[in-house]
Amino acid sequence: MSSSVFPSRARRALLAVAGVAVLGITTACAAGGDTTNGNGETITIRHAFGETVLDGKPERVATVNWANHEVPLALGVVPVGMARADFGDDDGNGNGVLPWVEERLDELDADTPVLFDETDGIDFEAVADTAPDVILAAYSGLTQEDYDTLSEIAPVVAFPETAWGTPWQEMISQNAAGMGRADEGEKLISELEDEISDAAAEHEALSGRSAMFLTHVDTTDLSKVSFYTTHDTRVRFFDDIGLDQPQSIASASERTDQFSLTHSAENADTFDDVDVIVTYGDQKLVDTLKADPLLSKMPAVQRDAIVTLPESDPLGTAANPTPLAIPWVLDDYLGLLDEAAAKAQ
Repeated sequence: MSSSVFPSRARRALLAVAGVAVLGITTACAAGGDTTNGNGETITIRHAFGETVLDGKPERVATVNWANHEVPLALGVVPVGMARADFGDDDGNGNGVLPWVEERLDELDADTPVLFDETDGIDFEAVADTAPDVILAAYSGLTQEDYDTLSEIAPVVAFPETAWGTPWQEMISQNAAGMGRADEGEKLISELEDEISDAAAEHEALSGRSAMFLTHVDTTDLSKVSFYTTHDTRVRFFDDIGLDQPQSIASASERTDQFSLTHSAENADTFDDVDVIVTYGDQKLVDTLKADPLLSKMPAVQRDAIVTLPESDPLGTAANPTPLAIPWVLDDYLGLLDEAAAKAQ
């Protein structure tokens, strides 16, 4: 969608914002000779589309795409608008807000912000209607066109390098910097890393074990094995919780920048170095893998060292780590992994 779709709204929103520019992570004081606001600082944030400069700490924060709203909420700031959750919301009310987000809003005694329906892409008009001072999207799949259109509304914090490839730590640091709260963001990262480390230490079976994350398995066609690479945040989370990356996955990932790859099931022995398999599904899927003449030969399948995550369940959703989901799901997720890892001994 081009900016001409909502020119008047975009201009009104743009006029409401003090200074449009681009994003990275440096804070400059007046003594350094940079353009400053009344607070004596500018914020420069570098990202995949260039860099954006903000004059001081923005007050009205909007977020687009998956989970970016969790950063301001974790830091005690309620966004004026955020993306509606289109999966994982299983509490029956269909309100488009994941349970850990609802809990945080309750803790802040805040109403649910405006929810942007992104079923068909970013709703630029809805974003413009919230008149934000900044738009956070450090973990996102923004295209150049998306970025340009959003930039007509307010300065945009885009992903640092790769669409949908921002680790949760960088998601926090990038978005927090765009809020003028870089120090608070670093503190949050440190607290979460400590929490993860402490929790992982209680699950000794994970130590020295390797894991791979299969993509959604099509049980009607097991001639192929599809898996997430080390470029995917779900797989990177294995590193955080003390699991090893199998050499088979690491080597395959080095040859691509894609988040998933597919191998023929005839080459399933490639994954003989995998101790634990994580995937979306249920016991029926496990039974299907065990019955397959090729995939059943994988050591993890033979030992039943498989963690199945329901697709529409918050646990499955939170396997992709985000600031509020990590503490909400950590113990349950590590418990499942520990149980599977114990079978690999």
